[in-house]
Amino acid sequence: MKVLFAAAEAHPFIKTGGLADVIGALPKALKAAGVDVRVILPKYKGIPEKYSAQMEHVATLEVPIGWRNQYCGIEKVVFEGIPVYFVDNEYYFGRDGIYGYMDDGERFAYFNRAVLECLPAISFQPDVIHCHDWHAAVVPLLLQAHYRHNPFYSEMRTVFTIHNLLYQGVFPYTVLGELLGLDDSYFLGVEYFGNVNYMKGGIVYSDHVTTVSPTYADEIRTPYYGYGLDGLLTARSDALSGIVNGIDTKSYNPSSDNAIFTKYRSNLAKKAENKLGLQQELGLPVAPYIPMVAMVTRLVDSKGLDLLTRVMDELLYYDDIQFVLLGTGDEVYERWFREAQWRYPTKLSSQITFSDALSRKIYAASDMFLMPSKFEPCGISQLLALRYGSIPVVRETGGLNDTVQAYKEETGEGNGFTFKDYNAHDMMYTLRRAVSFYHKPEHWKKVTKNAFSGDYSWNVSAQQYIDIYNQITVAAEE
Repeated sequence: MKVLFAAAEAHPFIKTGGLADVIGALPKALKAAGVDVRVILPKYKGIPEKYSAQMEHVATLEVPIGWRNQYCGIEKVVFEGIPVYFVDNEYYFGRDGIYGYMDDGERFAYFNRAVLECLPAISFQPDVIHCHDWHAAVVPLLLQAHYRHNPFYSEMRTVFTIHNLLYQGVFPYTVLGELLGLDDSYFLGVEYFGNVNYMKGGIVYSDHVTTVSPTYADEIRTPYYGYGLDGLLTARSDALSGIVNGIDTKSYNPSSDNAIFTKYRSNLAKKAENKLGLQQELGLPVAPYIPMVAMVTRLVDSKGLDLLTRVMDELLYYDDIQFVLLGTGDEVYERWFREAQWRYPTKLSSQITFSDALSRKIYAASDMFLMPSKFEPCGISQLLALRYGSIPVVRETGGLNDTVQAYKEETGEGNGFTFKDYNAHDMMYTLRRAVSFYHKPEHWKKVTKNAFSGDYSWNVSAQQYIDIYNQITVAAEE
């Protein structure tokens, strides 16, 4: 089985969120299961020099964009056994950041076309092209419209994975002809209130659609979570699967992580040494018995920050806790948490930045990890927290509902604490309940043991993807 992953970002080359973690880790699990898997990404200006310096130029070609042809260079790096290709075009990708430009519709139309156009040049004929989120969503459409007649492409099949349905890649109608080179017979498959919706194209034209948790697969077929595509997703239910994300358990391993203060496996006393180290580093009172609550998150509405800001003053004023926040995002939240730290300097540390090393220290140091998300397709952070023995306090939505089970003191089952309604006081009650169990060592040992003993690897999920690849390629042969 030969599979090509097409995506906009991948750890460790370029990252803005959980998508990069998936593209960095899942191919390794597939390779371990015997799949010849490769990855293709845009070559961004922001890729660190230590990786760009290793790139080998393997092909030069022209990529058609509407009526014109654009230069395309293909660079290659083999990283941890996975061949990774980079689409090189300075005009489109030689910029700061990844997304948010006025011409994103053109930039990613070019990338999607380059993914298909380069395959003969790199001598790779995948059985399946696995496309991720809106940035790679028109590959199945372009394959059908422009390449299916070519024997080289005729047997290729496509899987499209929705990582976050909120971001769909919606662009003006003119994109259809001017950039994708398609006539109006294809418009219905991408039409969205008179515009072109890349994600809709991925859902309509791919052989199978997946998303990143079973609960999210159900949620996106409802109007509240479907963002206008719930009817389409319901119509494609037979070809829609929810598969929970995993994490790279080799990289994220508290017993071998060089970024944390003290390595540990499941020893709570050694884990506590990380809390002391982080308290000292962040200027918080060094106090081993004060519960530390953490968030590592993008500072945006969907992460439930409006709930937190509603009750944070009450929590910090009345409760004997420390709170550590790491993240960047909307200016209104960045400013709010900076000001809150000024009000509670001994209880709150607001780190308005992005740092992988600091995030690992926070996972290792914290006792509880808060995720009150409005929606959460899968969530990587709660899996990382569980891996490091930081107990998740989460809202029951999406992948949080699939991966965090509420602790039951009667049976000792469960690896976290959960609440259902999107309500600030429900969240505060649940967090306070978690803190109360922190002060009952017999219960806290049970819930942390459950967290440490979970399997958060990609192994099971990788096999589910392989089953889908086999299913659609066998169906094609029949």
